[in-house]
Amino acid sequence: MKAEKPAIRYSGLIIVALLSIILTAGLLAWSRSGPGQTIRVTAGPGDGFTGRVYIGGAVRLPGFYPVKGDDTIAGLIQAAGGPLDGAGLDELELALLPKQPAHPQKVNLNTADVWLLQALPGIGETRARAIARYRERQGLFRSTGELLKVEGIGPAIFERLSGLITVAD
Repeated sequence: MKAEKPAIRYSGLIIVALLSIILTAGLLAWSRSGPGQTIRVTAGPGDGFTGRVYIGGAVRLPGFYPVKGDDTIAGLIQAAGGPLDGAGLDELELALLPKQPAHPQKVNLNTADVWLLQALPGIGETRARAIARYRERQGLFRSTGELLKVEGIGPAIFERLSGLITVAD
């Protein structure tokens, strides 16, 4: 009788494995068989938990809707008139658009390559190379005002650059 116990154990494992495979295949087939236009909810620009979202796809009234921190996806879909018949809610797509920074990132005069300096307004290749040469000969800039000592940089150009440059890390 001791020889029969391992056979029972193995047959039990085989049955459990087969049931698992059948269950997994069934769930996979079921999840793919639903009708479905997807519903897309895309967050628009907003401050923190307030702003507007675009709700599109298989909803009755696609468009932008106000959103607050305590709103739910279900509530937003209802605000858009609810899902269309046959909408694939199981295929719901959510996308959050990153908020654009209020101010562009400043270019560090002490670390910027020539190509980056050239991207600044009023600074072409010649002035960008002059800034790099000044930095090589004089050392790091101690203030943005020191840029006025670079050949080809006058008060008008400096004024255009003042909010776009820095010497701090």
